[in-house]
Amino acid sequence: MWFCRALRRVAPNGSRTYATQIGDKKVAVLGAAGGIGQPLSLLLKSHPGASSFLSHLSLYDVVNTPGVAADLSHINTSVKCTHHTGSDALPAALDGADVVVIPAGVPRKPGMSRQDLFNTNASIVQQLTAGIASTCPQAQVLVISNPVNSTVPIAAETLKKAGVYDRRRLFGVTTLDLVRASCFVAEAAGKRPENVHVDVLGGHSGKTILPVLSRVPGVQLTKEQVEKLTNRIQFGGDEVVKAKDGLGSATLSMAYAGARFTLNLLRALKGESGITEAAFVESDIFKKDGVDYFSTQITLGRQGVESVGEVGPLDEYEQGLLKDALEDLKINIKAGVDFAK
Repeated sequence: MWFCRALRRVAPNGSRTYATQIGDKKVAVLGAAGGIGQPLSLLLKSHPGASSFLSHLSLYDVVNTPGVAADLSHINTSVKCTHHTGSDALPAALDGADVVVIPAGVPRKPGMSRQDLFNTNASIVQQLTAGIASTCPQAQVLVISNPVNSTVPIAAETLKKAGVYDRRRLFGVTTLDLVRASCFVAEAAGKRPENVHVDVLGGHSGKTILPVLSRVPGVQLTKEQVEKLTNRIQFGGDEVVKAKDGLGSATLSMAYAGARFTLNLLRALKGESGITEAAFVESDIFKKDGVDYFSTQITLGRQGVESVGEVGPLDEYEQGLLKDALEDLKINIKAGVDFAK
């Protein structure tokens, strides 16, 4: 699996080992004491061989970070953990950060749409991004806080106002959609999820999520399966919110997906080539349609986004999904831009 495979190397005797180079990257997690932030920080701290590219995990939140940092610091990896609590501590948390991950915000509750989260989480992301702009403007910024379709444009506009925006360094983390898609499709096809790759395009909410089920290697699905799986992938978050019965949203799976993206980005920043992930980034693909941000497979490099992949061939059903996705994305993106302005 990706978590254990990321740093594996083959030793001269043929055995598997882990890279031994010393890491020098600092990652700041903003919202580190929350439902996503804690398991995300755990995965980053405990990743096998993490110290080969990560040296410092900076944990920021408005409350409870000392306890989280103390707890994580007892894990026997050489990644240093520091804690920073309250808005006055934000500059110290961000100072020298190479990557900033933002899972901060309120979780979704039963009956609450991602758009219902907008007013609270939009303000949080705007404030945190302003801190990034003034303290570590060259950092890679990974936005997890929902609604991503709107919070990424808010972050972009905030960075633009400060004169430090670089489209290569801002990501909306949509990895959970790919993780869910591979899990659900594998279940339907009787395959191992680790061996099933599903391209997921568009955005990160409801009908803006476009799973491309027509081109999953080695998988043939009926029309009924495609429609059922598409709906489940699009609204998988609702499934978790309902199952938790008012006690939270998708925190553990989101932390897993966020850690996967963060670790792959760190690998690319250290110079490893050929690393691809999907992310909601500024894209020229549908700018003519008024959609400035879109999620496709991207190639990661030393500067962040190295190249943005194309949409690729879609069947008739998926073309209809794309049309619906673009209509909603246009509205979501405009809401973020308008809020920031």
